[in-house]
Amino acid sequence: MDISEFNIPRFLATQALFSHLSPDELTRVADGCVVRRLSRGDTVFRYGEPCNEFHLVVLGQVKLFALSPMGQEKVIELVSPGHSFAEALMFTGKPYILNAQALTSTLLLSVGKQVILNEIHIDPRFCMRMLAGISRRLHGLVRDIESGALHTGMQRVIGYLLRDVPVEGALGNAPHSVSLPVSKATIASRLSLTPEYFSKVLHELEAAGLIEIDKRDILITDPAALGQHGMA
Repeated sequence: MDISEFNIPRFLATQALFSHLSPDELTRVADGCVVRRLSRGDTVFRYGEPCNEFHLVVLGQVKLFALSPMGQEKVIELVSPGHSFAEALMFTGKPYILNAQALTSTLLLSVGKQVILNEIHIDPRFCMRMLAGISRRLHGLVRDIESGALHTGMQRVIGYLLRDVPVEGALGNAPHSVSLPVSKATIASRLSLTPEYFSKVLHELEAAGLIEIDKRDILITDPAALGQHGMA
């Protein structure tokens, strides 16, 4: 996709936060946006840098992560197309508390803080929509913390594999295919597991006949049985 041909107002209109805006309002917000094309491994921002915008992933995937004093990496979140990040921090006036890096070729839309403040001033209801989005994000992070604290490693892996299975599919036995979007090491870090343990669990599930592995493609032969296995 040629960045010069990317229609920012049209994309904003597909996002829940901006879908209520008129064409003129969308154009006004678009004037405060910047589109960037990132290659795999490119940095979006680093810990300690000023945060004056939030970001929307158009294409690709972005990794949010922290680094320990010893340089060990902990993946906090994997952000997929249509999802945003850093909106809560943008309002604090404080620098970034995490690092963000493109995991694949990525198209990123960055929305400036001032244009958001202007829209809130014009329409206070916009503030409520921002708060709703931030609340959903916080709720998701709390669920992730609960999962890491209360679930076994096996349960975390199974939960990850079943995350996109439709409810009706999870209750039946129709096979479902999953493609790991990033490396196993990255997913393992996201689940607070070592890469070795993550691979061990996958092979145990394959040996039990619950999944079939072909590099990054995983076929869940019986989603219901896999879910039951996680409850055992």
